[in-house]
Amino acid sequence: VQLQAFGGGLVQAGGSLRLSCAASGSTFGINSMNWFRQAPGNERELVASISSGSTTMYAGSVKGRFTISRDNVKNTVYLQMNSLKPEDTAVYYCNVIKQFRNYWGQGTLVTVSS
Repeated sequence: VQLQAFGGGLVQAGGSLRLSCAASGSTFGINSMNWFRQAPGNERELVASISSGSTTMYAGSVKGRFTISRDNVKNTVYLQMNSLKPEDTAVYYCNVIKQFRNYWGQGTLVTVSS
């Protein structure tokens, strides 16, 4: 499975960005699709997750501001990020789990200025 993420950039605090991540290759059987992020000096953390049945889960720090969704026809996962804060600045990575294996995208940088 190959993952290609798009949509990062620079935005002012309070603004919005939408990340997308397209999966290609052997995509049959993908289970959960996830977004992680890693800020400088911090460990990578799970931001949001969506199961194959579209059950979602969010980190407490983004709940109510971020929305994860997926298009199973396009094999794409999205992360709509609203009311962005400077502390949301990080490299965002998409991740999928298929048959108990993790696959990672290349990361896209999100910078939120105050």
